[in-house]
This record gives sequence, C-alpha cells and structure tokens, in this order.
Amino acid sequence: MRGLDHAVHVVRDLAAARARYDALGFTTTPPAMHPWGTANSLVQLDGSFIEILSVEHPDRIAAPGAGEFSFGGFNRDFVARREGMSMMVFSSDDAAADLARWREQGLTTWAPFDFSRRATLPGGEEVTVAFSLAFVTDAAMPDAAWFVCQQHHPQHFWKPEYQRHANAAVRMSCVWLQCDEPARHADFLARLFSEGRVDAEDGGVTLSLPRGRVALRTPAALARRFPGAALPPSARGPAFAAVSVDTTGGGAPSISEVAGLIVERVPQR
Repeated sequence: MRGLDHAVHVVRDLAAARARYDALGFTTTPPAMHPWGTANSLVQLDGSFIEILSVEHPDRIAAPGAGEFSFGGFNRDFVARREGMSMMVFSSDDAAADLARWREQGLTTWAPFDFSRRATLPGGEEVTVAFSLAFVTDAAMPDAAWFVCQQHHPQHFWKPEYQRHANAAVRMSCVWLQCDEPARHADFLARLFSEGRVDAEDGGVTLSLPRGRVALRTPAALARRFPGAALPPSARGPAFAAVSVDTTGGGAPSISEVAGLIVERVPQR
C-alpha cells in the first residue's frame, strides 16, 4: 500500500540522538555510512522507519549537477540552521513512474537517483541494500523536501529483530508540519499521489494515504496537540514538527523531544 516510508531526522550528534531514542524505548540499528558523507541509524517499525541522519564528512558532498537534487547538500544546509526533521519519504514500487506522474502534475521534480550501501544484519553479516529515489520540492517549502523510495532488496532491509521496541512501538501513523497558512499548500499535497485524499480539518489540511497521514497545522493547533513542546522555527515556511508513532497497549499518549523533533507515542488498545 502507498504510505509513509520514512522520516529523515537530521542531527548534529548521531551517537547522542541514538542514545536518546534508546532511552525512549526504541531499538536503533547499527550506524551505516552513505558514500556521500552522511551517516544514519534507523528506528525500524512496521513498514516505515525514522532515519536518524548526521553529516559526518561534508567534504564528500559534491555540488549537484543541472537538474539534480543533493540529498547530502540539503541536509548539510538544514542542520547548519537547526536540528529536526528535514524530509518526508513515501513508499514506492516504481520510483520512475512516480517521477513521471509528478512531472505530469506540474510539480518541481529532479533527476532520479539510485544508490546502494552496506548494511549490518542483526547476526553481524554485512549485505548490500539498494534504493531508487525520486524527489519533488515546492519553492514555498524551502525547509521541507519530499521523495519516494523504492527498495530493491527489501529482504535485507526489514528485520524483525530491529522492529521489536521496549516501548511497544509498531508503526508511524502521522507526520506533522507547522504552517501559518495550511490551506495554501493543500494543492501541492493533493497532487502528490492519486491514492491520497486531502481534507480540511482542525484549522489545517491532512493528506490521508492508505498507510499513514501528513498533517499541516497552524502553530496554535500544534501547541494544543503537543502542549509544552518546543515547535520548530517557521520563518522559512512549513517546517516538519512531529512524528506520531502508534504503540500497543493502553495508557495516555506521551510526548518527547529528540534533537529538534517532537516524538509522540500513541497507545492503541
């Protein structure tokens, strides 16, 4: 099903961010390095994950060519301003087809990007995982990038051992953006995917997909949803503010802050 694939949470200290996620009861994967100088560790959930990302070797990030989007460059520039969630990623069975559809919709697209990296399995074995990415951006959202991710070796990526969490987390259910005028961006959301539905609610707009939601809300609405939590700066337009993760069991929702990102754990009875 089309849905939330992963949230890119860019941080300045990968080890410290992993320790914070661990302290909240999440299991994090061993760190891995991208060939262009960023490093990551994942919080794997059921069909989605949080990518904790740091820029370890900025000197390896090459300037993009004409029509290219630089994943490393975007996150390097983002984290120079602040830590937090920088990118939203959706699942795809055909990244090239998604890219073609975005072009038909008149969205701002970039050259397709394929890459692979080494990954460590729970038993210590190293394997290769490979991905095809397609990016789309909106000039009205300079601090928010979007792309789809097609996995070519999912059997090496998704591992039950990494999806077991002490806090009983099971899935990423919603990504929240802070936005002064949510309705202004409804058309962009509506043109992303034919499977999606965009609704006006709670003074904002929500993109609902077969798996998960993306919600744009005003600062006042987010302050009500996440009382006491620090919201990201919004002077540069919409900014990713929070990720909601469903957990099993009962109890009340809990809100934590991890390096500029609000992480909400929502018990599902």
